[in-house]
Amino acid sequence: MSEGETSLPGGRVGGAVRVGDTVRRPAGPWTPAVHALLGHLRAAGLDGVPEARGLDEQGREILAVIDGRAVARDEVVSDALLADGVRWLRRYHDVVAGYRPVGEVTWRHGRRALGPGEVVCHNDPAAYNWIADGDRVAGVVDWDMCGPGVPLDDLAFVAWMSAPLRVPGPAEVAAARLRLMAQAYGDVDPVRLLGHVTTRMSAATDRIEAGQRRGDPGLLNLAAAGEPGRTRAAVAELAARAPAIVTALGS
Repeated sequence: MSEGETSLPGGRVGGAVRVGDTVRRPAGPWTPAVHALLGHLRAAGLDGVPEARGLDEQGREILAVIDGRAVARDEVVSDALLADGVRWLRRYHDVVAGYRPVGEVTWRHGRRALGPGEVVCHNDPAAYNWIADGDRVAGVVDWDMCGPGVPLDDLAFVAWMSAPLRVPGPAEVAAARLRLMAQAYGDVDPVRLLGHVTTRMSAATDRIEAGQRRGDPGLLNLAAAGEPGRTRAAVAELAARAPAIVTALGS
């Protein structure tokens, strides 16, 4: 790390530093697609989106800092902050629905075009990528995993990481957080959301494993944290708890 750089906490892919009023992060073949998306979102007036400022002399992407509190990875956020983050996610999906890059695009998880019914998902929109101002989400960061998916993929990821369904807990608590998320997002059934979490997280483990086989340095860093094996085990554990959560949702 060079003089004048401060390592930023959080993020298991690694490499983010602060330089003045900017964040510098490792770039890759996917970076042009990410910056094009950020430019579109900002031009459309979506709040909380970082400004992309190109690449620095080391080939790292440059992003403007968003002021606020970075949420810790394992923090269980308040109901109010969770609801605000989900409302932001709905605004994002409404805006990005009109963004359809022509033809195949290189994303971090591969090169392909958007399919029918797909949007460009953030793919990592959990609370640890929120910049908070009290109970309000002031910004959403770490866009390098974005790529094609269905909107419910993003919402399911928030449920997994930030409800949080990835750790055991009372079925009634999980049900209450799912109801809160469904109400904040709108037009989604909490039981359907719960079911989609397994689909989303199983796909995530497959993508991580494929990226590790490709030699993606950031995804190889996840191996040190036991991924994707740890997530696969947690998904199986959720499947065992899911019937009780469904029952609680119906009560």
